[in-house]
Amino acid sequence: MNASLVRFLARFIAGFLAGFLARFLARFSLFRRRIAVALGLSIALFAVSSAVAEPGTPAQRKACTPDVYRLCAGEIPNVRAITACLRRQKENLSEACKAVFEQ
Repeated sequence: MNASLVRFLARFIAGFLAGFLARFLARFSLFRRRIAVALGLSIALFAVSSAVAEPGTPAQRKACTPDVYRLCAGEIPNVRAITACLRRQKENLSEACKAVFEQ
């Protein structure tokens, strides 16, 4: 999926969940409403930060994407695990992806 589509979907889902939670708990006390708003904001921030946290430039991701699917498919979507896997598989990487890790 396109990265901008992923970011849009993450923001949409986070906003929907935050709004739903706030509306659901609106009939309760002020304290519970504040908790609902804080929880909704936390969920929204987490979803947006997860979607935006894509390391590397588009060219670097393009160079290593085939190697990720070939060598580290079991690590998707954990970016840190993918990076560690690619480092472990350095001798099996394509030339383009090797160049990314040698920078």
